[in-house]
Amino acid sequence: MNTPLIIDSHEDLAWNMLTFGRDYTLPAAETRQREQGGPAPQHNGDTLLGWPDYQRGRVAVVFGTLFNAPQRRRLGDWDRLCYTTFEEAHALYRAQLDAYHRLAGDHPDMFRLLHTRRDLQAVLDHWQRTDTDEHPVGLVVLMENAEGVRQPAELEEWWAGGVRIIGPAWAGTRYCGGTREPGPLTTDGYALLKRMTEFGFVLDLSHMDAQAALQALDSYPRQVIASHGNALALLPGSESNRHLPDEVVRGLIARDGVIGVMPVNNFLMVDWKNRGGRAAVSIDLLVAQIDYICQMAGDARHVGLGSDFDGGFGLGSVPVELDTIADLQMMAPRLAQKGYTEVDIAAVLGQNWLGVLQNNLPEVV
Repeated sequence: MNTPLIIDSHEDLAWNMLTFGRDYTLPAAETRQREQGGPAPQHNGDTLLGWPDYQRGRVAVVFGTLFNAPQRRRLGDWDRLCYTTFEEAHALYRAQLDAYHRLAGDHPDMFRLLHTRRDLQAVLDHWQRTDTDEHPVGLVVLMENAEGVRQPAELEEWWAGGVRIIGPAWAGTRYCGGTREPGPLTTDGYALLKRMTEFGFVLDLSHMDAQAALQALDSYPRQVIASHGNALALLPGSESNRHLPDEVVRGLIARDGVIGVMPVNNFLMVDWKNRGGRAAVSIDLLVAQIDYICQMAGDARHVGLGSDFDGGFGLGSVPVELDTIADLQMMAPRLAQKGYTEVDIAAVLGQNWLGVLQNNLPEVV
């Protein structure tokens, strides 16, 4: 089996760079060593990410997030990137967008921002080269929690800066209900979606309360995805509105959407720490999530990987087989054992997300 390219649809890189000073040009192992005894592993776990690990795992494209939390959800004094007002949110989100531009500008051989299909194709072409083992990782900017958008009229600013995907929620926002704060799409939410339509932003339903997500599925005419989320049906005992109920999964499939399943223990086994700990959580549970969505869809075109690695957790909170993102290549033989073909496996690991990008990134800007 040829080693497929991986596209990971959710990583909080900028938040980590600005909160902990993480350097994603380094291998994860070196970052762990440097951070020993510091605040990063205490509050966010040992990192799973680094450019050399992307190379080993053939991770060609990452959806890099802009993420900041409202002050009411602040986790401690160390959690500095929190906002009270929309002006503060806007400034924090701009700082993270600037961080991606600096990363790509300072290390163009390692990271490239993907604004257009031409940018995407240039990165893919590089990964096809056989004269080098070092390839740039493409970054697609995803705004998670749209409160960085003070009003829909300023979406032009974010589009010009390279944002291509917007998720209106994390917690509840003025746009819609979110994780642990349920509720529908608001009047402001509908106005945001209308303006997003004019530019062609991809809509990310992750973190949206089911009521709001279903309303968005009915009203947003362009591409809809869930960048990182798992099926609630495989998490018996969970009462969290963070997971995807069947009606949302079906809605995404019906709208030709893609769901990025998460190799994160909280999203694979309820109460995992008291049910054997990390040793009890295998990537077979991630295979089960993939298979559940594929069986519901009747094909393998609607599921991908959305790791959320370094997103408030680290090495100790992922399946026992994983050490870095490079180990997501283990999914290929596990899916093959389940009966998936090479074409299906390539689709799940990257080609489904590639289709979303090819169909929705502009040709030029």
